[in-house]
Amino acid sequence: MPSALDPDLLAQLPPALRAAVEAQVQALALENAELRTRNARLEHLVRELQRARFGPRSEKLHPDQMELAFEDIEVALAAATEENDAAAESRTGDRPARTPRGPRRLPKDLPREERVLVPEDLICPCGCGDMVRIGEDRSERLDVTPAQFRLIVTIRPRYACPKGRAGIRQAPPAPALIEGGLATEALLAHVAVAKFADHLPLYRQSQIMARQGVEIDRSTLADWMGKVSFHIAPIVDRMAVLLKRSARLFADETTMPVLDPGAGKTKKGFIWAMLRDDRPWGGSDPPGVVFTYAPGRAGIHAEEMLKGFEGVLQVDGYQGYNRLADGRRAEGGRVRLAFCWAHARRKLIEARPSAGSPFVDEALRRIAEFYAIEKEIRGQAPEARHAVRQERSKPLLEAMHPWLVQQAARLSKKSDLGMAAAYVLDHWPGLILFA
Repeated sequence: MPSALDPDLLAQLPPALRAAVEAQVQALALENAELRTRNARLEHLVRELQRARFGPRSEKLHPDQMELAFEDIEVALAAATEENDAAAESRTGDRPARTPRGPRRLPKDLPREERVLVPEDLICPCGCGDMVRIGEDRSERLDVTPAQFRLIVTIRPRYACPKGRAGIRQAPPAPALIEGGLATEALLAHVAVAKFADHLPLYRQSQIMARQGVEIDRSTLADWMGKVSFHIAPIVDRMAVLLKRSARLFADETTMPVLDPGAGKTKKGFIWAMLRDDRPWGGSDPPGVVFTYAPGRAGIHAEEMLKGFEGVLQVDGYQGYNRLADGRRAEGGRVRLAFCWAHARRKLIEARPSAGSPFVDEALRRIAEFYAIEKEIRGQAPEARHAVRQERSKPLLEAMHPWLVQQAARLSKKSDLGMAAAYVLDHWPGLILFA
């Protein structure tokens, strides 16, 4: 019991009251300990958010720091403010030296429209006549033509025998994705790309069209996208079949807000992706990715998406993929899960206290050795890479595992460092699969 309580005073209390006081003190002590633990955890999270927000964006041992989307906006805003201030100073005569910029990278085949600005008066002041052209200055500005709507009027003349001896001839209607519909294939593609690639909701597209006087209701746009999805589904299905014939795939999932009409808000869905990209190691199969929407994140959705695939699947540490490798899979053989060292590094970096950690520093140093080897052999033939990994990477992994086990035994399992070490050890079979 805490020393703050006077034992003599407690002894004077009735037994029942003394027991109640002691129980209350013990409960408060336990609650206080839990609050201290929670406070330490919150302080750690604040440090991580500050590091992600204000820390370096790239460094050799810290390439996995979070990059917040609004950082780019803030940088652009700061640059625009600086340029505006510089322009104001130039008007007052105090213009600082401007940092030279690198060349703009624009497509060489970009259409160019030349506009020549000629002085209104070319008569030479000396009275000799008109001035002659001796050179020119050129400058380029990027321009855009906003989307313009137009109506394609298709005319099919009817022809008949002038003497009335034969029937009428007329060209058949042009094939259309939506028979008798208003939208051309170009407009359908425009709406689809804006929605699925640029994440522009249909109601916003409807508003944009209305600004140009084209009133297309959101329900009509949704109907168009339904028909587009129907026609493109066989292509997507075929892509999925070809991808699942691969020896290795990547898979990942992330949240996606989904409009919930009538509710006045969005609901959370999940977009699942399976990807093939053999270009880094000189593979001959073309890259490809297929996205699948699911209302949740349960592993059954991963199983459904990867039905028929047998091979190596590289994923993060999400446990939902485990059902593909532990025998719970309804169809197909087991999948070998390969885990990502970048996620393991991130766990270690996030667990490192502000005062530093020799354990984390040494772990990152060892992992950096794997990365250095991979950098050397990137682009080489699979056989060559495998030979190098067997010769150089495998011994490093074999030496790292017992060291990691030893270090983990010294750490509290409930501490951030202990949980980071446990994460690496729990995923060890999949982490060393590359070697």
